[in-house]
Amino acid sequence: MRTDRVSDAHAAQLQWSVTSVSPGSVDHPDELDGDVVWTPALVPGGVAASTVASPPDSVDWWFTTTVPASGDSAFVLTFDGIATHATVWVDGIESATTTSMFVPVSVDIPTGHGRVQVTVRVDSMDARLKKRTPRGRWRSSLIDRQGLRHERTSLLGRAPVYGQVPPVVGLWRSVRLRERGVAEDIRVHATLSGDDGTVRVRARLTSPADSVSLRVGEHDFDLPGGEGDLDVTVTVADVAPWWPHTHGRPALYPWELDVDGRVEGRGSLGFRQVELEQSGASVTFSVNGTRVFARGGCWVPLDPVRMWVDSDTLRAELTDVRDAGFNMVRVVGTMVYEQPEFWSLCAELGILVWQDVMFATTDPPADPEFLDAVRRELDAFFAIVGGNPALAVVSGGSETQQQPTMLGVPSDNQRMELLENVIPDHLERRLPGTPYVTSSPSSTSGELHTHVGDGIAHYFGVGGYLRPLSDVRTARVRFAAECLAFAVPPERRAVDAMFGSANVAGHHPDWKAAIPRDRGSSWDFEDVRDHYVRDIFGVDPHLIRRDDSELYLDYGRAAVCEAVQSAYSHWRRANSECAGALVLTLRDLVPGAGWGLRDSTGTPKAPWYSLARLSSPICVFVVDDGLDGLTIQVANDTGESVSGDLRAVLHGTTGPVGEPAEVHIDLGPHTTDSVSLDRVLGSFTDANHAYRFGAQTYSAVVVELVGADGAVLDQATHLIGERHPRQNDVGLSASADNVGPGEWSLTVSSRWAAHYVCVDTDGMEVSDSWFHLAPGAERVLTLTGSKAKVSGHVRALNSIKRAQIS
Repeated sequence: MRTDRVSDAHAAQLQWSVTSVSPGSVDHPDELDGDVVWTPALVPGGVAASTVASPPDSVDWWFTTTVPASGDSAFVLTFDGIATHATVWVDGIESATTTSMFVPVSVDIPTGHGRVQVTVRVDSMDARLKKRTPRGRWRSSLIDRQGLRHERTSLLGRAPVYGQVPPVVGLWRSVRLRERGVAEDIRVHATLSGDDGTVRVRARLTSPADSVSLRVGEHDFDLPGGEGDLDVTVTVADVAPWWPHTHGRPALYPWELDVDGRVEGRGSLGFRQVELEQSGASVTFSVNGTRVFARGGCWVPLDPVRMWVDSDTLRAELTDVRDAGFNMVRVVGTMVYEQPEFWSLCAELGILVWQDVMFATTDPPADPEFLDAVRRELDAFFAIVGGNPALAVVSGGSETQQQPTMLGVPSDNQRMELLENVIPDHLERRLPGTPYVTSSPSSTSGELHTHVGDGIAHYFGVGGYLRPLSDVRTARVRFAAECLAFAVPPERRAVDAMFGSANVAGHHPDWKAAIPRDRGSSWDFEDVRDHYVRDIFGVDPHLIRRDDSELYLDYGRAAVCEAVQSAYSHWRRANSECAGALVLTLRDLVPGAGWGLRDSTGTPKAPWYSLARLSSPICVFVVDDGLDGLTIQVANDTGESVSGDLRAVLHGTTGPVGEPAEVHIDLGPHTTDSVSLDRVLGSFTDANHAYRFGAQTYSAVVVELVGADGAVLDQATHLIGERHPRQNDVGLSASADNVGPGEWSLTVSSRWAAHYVCVDTDGMEVSDSWFHLAPGAERVLTLTGSKAKVSGHVRALNSIKRAQIS
């Protein structure tokens, strides 16, 4: 991570204008006549954020601005990204070209001219794709324009599966005006070895330097001066390692590179070891020698139209990811490399990043010119993430190997120079020691890249392939870089805000436009969700939708919660074979029932809460192990020991049965354990009614992990029985008490078993929702927001009557 010596203030003051012309009609800025209509352009940002006059790919786009050029200092104007084929003129002189949206472009700004005119032409992608190019060895099922395999541009907006978002075109990344320095192309790389850290610094000294020094934290190092290439490695003794937030403190060290008394570069770095070991079918993921269960999801751009957000918006989103207990996000090969602020925040907040190179499903060309462009792309990305401890894994793309495998292409004809040599070789030179996988998914044991129980998987057995929830146990997933894709409905108030009411669900064109579907398929992911509603709850979703569209969506929300609960409670349990699982996706790109666990405004959906409960660093949950009864799973990801009691209470139909039972438990740092409920209770109980000796005795079990000081560290409620039919009233109640500015304590209770209790408030954020309540039990939650009074209700899936919050 690094910061330029000069801030972007100059670039922020540049006022860009944009216009469009028919493809190939204008070759030089002087040919833009007076009839051209210019409009203000949002930079950074895709053209769709500035104008809707034309489909972004259909025309040539021209941008222009004036740049201050007074004084004697030499300045450089750097475009961090232009999508995609572009030419840059400075005062009418062609100064640079680019064929990749992922490679920065720099031009010199002549001094002493007062102001300089800078003009950029971005060529029409439609016109580019009309040109004949060599065919690939297979056709991508993700896109319909196969010529995109030759273009270094995002598939976002060009792959229908992501909904109606525009393609990325124009000055989509920052434009920076900076003074040319003595040290250019500064790169850092940090590693951890035992208690010591090493920092490698590389730079190009453009003029003789008498004094060069590096400061890392409180440590100062004198470096060789002179001119030319600087490449030095220093050792920083006794460093604090960087950890993902679930496992420790994400320790960072500031650094500065000083040349002749002037700071030429600065940033922060962290020291850690990350390993992704694959042995046969097995996968082990570790940080600093400690096994880590990676959980979280696939990241999408927060503003898919402009393609840029401010740091505060990014911080709020990533803070929510951290607070939910998620410790990894994946930047998928169909999207874009994220802006530098994303990486700085992930490092600060302790969030690991799985980074795909921007390839997906197509057959990448092997010609030297294309591969050189990819190397420049990697150079640009590695410069941003050098020294950043959040980078966990680099992958050669999304489904790059799965696509030809599923199309039946023989393995000998799937060999890709890009994946097997170019990317790993360049990664080893620039960021040695960074884990690399050829593609997501991929196998290293010799099995096909489609085998979910081998290596890196995309697991949609539960999901698109309609396997029962029990498939999670037999699939033996080792690491799911994608999983559990459903059309997840937003919460009720969000649906009302987006569509007016829930009556659009399941059929209205506006609603269907946001439902993900594979290109060319006869089904979509709402059909998938409906299948699980029928399978899990034994109801006909189509008949329910006719009578009660809101209840129909509630069943859908609960079905996805069940899938998340079943999968992650197996994957995170003690002695699990699974090293990590990332949902597809963390957020929706457009309003509607997309794959996201949050809607397009960032509001959590129902399964967000389910995954958060199973992702807490100190976590307790209950698993039904059939004839072995109920098993209590306990995890302590933190770096501190946990000593306390596991406390369990069985509930009958109207309340607790008997006194709580407990056993003492000691959990060392970064450990998991498994304790049978019968062991806690001290006798055989058939609590889960597996043996079926007579009528079912118990309705629920509540388990708490209680610390040595008596504080409840985590708790879980498990309702017993496969289905919980709706009834008129389960006796829900909810009351809120103000405990401070913008914060309320909400107590929710139920007389009888409450299945999937939803807390629905107006303009408030709730600490938990979509949970179960045992008969006679209560939960105390936290509400935050700027409202002067709490308004809303709580409801349960198995109750017709709901309770207003008092």
